[in-house]
Amino acid sequence: MPRTAMVRGALGAGPLLGAGIALGQPGAGVLAALGAMLAGVNDRPGTRRKGLVHIGLPAAAGSLGLLVGALVADATGRWAAVPVLFMVGWVSGALSARGAVWSAAALQMLVATTIGMGMPLAGPAWLKALCFLAGAGWLVLLRLLLRAPRSPGATRWSGEREAVAAVFDALADALGALGGPGAAPARRTLVAAQQQADEALRLMRLLPWPRRSGRTEHALVERYGSGVALCEASIALLWEGRPVPETVAEGPRRLAAAVRSGGPAGTLPGPPPDTVERLAFDRAVLEAAVVFDRTTAGAHAPQDPGHARAVGPRPGLRPGLFTSAGREYGLRVALCVSVTAAVALLLHENHWYWLPATAAFLVKPDMGPLFSRVVNRFAGTVAGVLSFVALMAALGGLGAPVVVAAVVVAGALVPLSTRHFAFQTAVITVLVLSFVHTAGDTEAAASRLLETFLACVIVLLVGHLPLVADPRVRVGHRFAVTLRCTERYLRHVLGTPHPAEDGLPGGAGGGRQPRGAGDGRPRADAGDRQRDDAQGLALRGAAYRALAEARAAAETVAAELPGPFGGRRHDWSAVTVAAELVVDAATACALRVENGVPRPSSGEAERVTTALSVLADALEDGHRTARPAPGPGPRDCRSLRDVMTQLHGIHRLTTAGSAEPSAARSVTRP
Repeated sequence: MPRTAMVRGALGAGPLLGAGIALGQPGAGVLAALGAMLAGVNDRPGTRRKGLVHIGLPAAAGSLGLLVGALVADATGRWAAVPVLFMVGWVSGALSARGAVWSAAALQMLVATTIGMGMPLAGPAWLKALCFLAGAGWLVLLRLLLRAPRSPGATRWSGEREAVAAVFDALADALGALGGPGAAPARRTLVAAQQQADEALRLMRLLPWPRRSGRTEHALVERYGSGVALCEASIALLWEGRPVPETVAEGPRRLAAAVRSGGPAGTLPGPPPDTVERLAFDRAVLEAAVVFDRTTAGAHAPQDPGHARAVGPRPGLRPGLFTSAGREYGLRVALCVSVTAAVALLLHENHWYWLPATAAFLVKPDMGPLFSRVVNRFAGTVAGVLSFVALMAALGGLGAPVVVAAVVVAGALVPLSTRHFAFQTAVITVLVLSFVHTAGDTEAAASRLLETFLACVIVLLVGHLPLVADPRVRVGHRFAVTLRCTERYLRHVLGTPHPAEDGLPGGAGGGRQPRGAGDGRPRADAGDRQRDDAQGLALRGAAYRALAEARAAAETVAAELPGPFGGRRHDWSAVTVAAELVVDAATACALRVENGVPRPSSGEAERVTTALSVLADALEDGHRTARPAPGPGPRDCRSLRDVMTQLHGIHRLTTAGSAEPSAARSVTRP
């Protein structure tokens, strides 16, 4: 139970609403409470810095949306809201393709724009936006001041330490699952933990407030860097497919305990180095032992941790506004909110925001299966309205003290309600009805059920239109991004220039300098090697992050209603398995080359990377343009041959009709 978050929720919207009523400014109190409520929805577990970003960015976007909506309402007629919401909805939907934080910011911007235009409150537009931002800022302040009780010996870096320790714990679980059916799920958990730690350490560097840590920060980043190397080596072990001795998994657990305590790790067992993959892991274990010994409390100052910097995907590899998925997301959201706004304007003179705001919460394609969201949204609204009406009937009306008390109780339930969409909807409904009751709309409860029903119907209809709900666009784009990231990673590892970046110094396609001598190339100096390693880790991290997003999109589509447009024509779950094997094999190829396996010829590397690019283009446009199947894989490179085998499986799955959903079940590594 998130007790501390519930205390923050109770102290968030309720006191702000009460202060506004006490000062004779109920409108300002409503907007401040609304900002605190929406900030509370994003108040999730994590480090303080993560909370600042995950709450602050959506709050800033919501404040901007409220400013735009209020300015439009003051300067134009009522019906101008329809084209404005279409444009804002398109931007909001397109931004959702960039990731979870951007999605939350886009949603708050769209909902706040709707409220700014559809909820008549006194005051200039800038003051409304400022009140909203102040309410969100109040919750951010509570997030900084009210934290979970610290354990003995905890420091202000405990959140980051725990994130790094979780990587080593997940690594131990992944090693224990090698060779069994739980290996792939354990690998996904490991990659997710690595991404969480990466974000925590990146924010630690970007937001050093209140003061820089110096030695502690550097030691933690170095230890995480050794964990990244171990994770890379473990993925090669997963690709190899052989179990390791049980004692090997004890090493990462000792490393996790050492991260939490800041102490030494002790003896670290490794697997017998009888293959290249196991030799690479054994070397990574040795390097980790050296790093942990050097960074133990009381040892001499750690080296420059530039080589172990937390890494993440390069901005250029992230989905953008003008990709096919961004356009599809944007069009879907824009149509829903503009149509519901037009219907709402026909039904209401004022307070017409509920319909488009409900549609905004429902239609976001990245928030889960559409039908289940619609059902849970309506059920939650019914429960919230009935609770509010029952409270009014029991007390014979709602005075200001009762409204504030209801907001305090409901605000405390917001962190708990995130576990189920229907529960969250019921809690938010009670809060919003309390806000609009304070703003003067005392008859809102009854009409909200009809408006929610209309919004659900419109979203279901628009959400299944063939031009805006094609899973080949939504899911195929995600897998296309995964393959392109893998292509860039392989080009970097194998020294194959990217066609768009050939000849550009420092480009992602420029290729890495080999570590070993004897191949006729000069050995890179230490600084170049560190930058080269960081770039390679960034490209690999981008591939796995894109893969996680593709998997989530595939699972969402699998849970959608089939509809009349062939929503389940492709077996996206099998495509996910094949794509995972592609990225794993690419990682294994990089590790094998770094540990002495002969480098594939330039022709073989070019053939594989070109196949990745061609298949990515085919997935991007839904195979509307006929493209040849990938050719045969290299005969002398197992890992690249594995990449080509899985690409064949993906091509068959995404070009076959519904009669061949199981084709890739037989796709195995030779």
